[in-house]
Amino acid sequence: MTGYVQPKAEWLAEMRQGRFVYHTIEEKSTTLDVDGDTARLVVRTVTDATVYGTRWDRRLRLATDCVRRGETWVVLRTEATTW
Repeated sequence: MTGYVQPKAEWLAEMRQGRFVYHTIEEKSTTLDVDGDTARLVVRTVTDATVYGTRWDRRLRLATDCVRRGETWVVLRTEATTW
C-alpha cells in the first residue's frame, strides 16, 4: 500500500513480533483468472487490523500472481492496495 516491496520473511517476522495483528478479515468478492500456467487471484476484503500499534478497518484489494510448476501452483507475489 505504501509502495514498499516487503520480503515475505520480513512480513512474517513482523507478525511474530506483534507489529501486524489481524483481528478479522471479511471477504467481499473473489475472482480467479487462469491463463495456461499462470493465474491471478483478486480478493477484496474489509480488514480489521492493528499495524504498528494503530487499529483500523480498511478495504483491501489483494492481487496474488501464481505460476504452475509441474503439478503445483506457486505464489510469486501479492500486492495490497485499497479499493
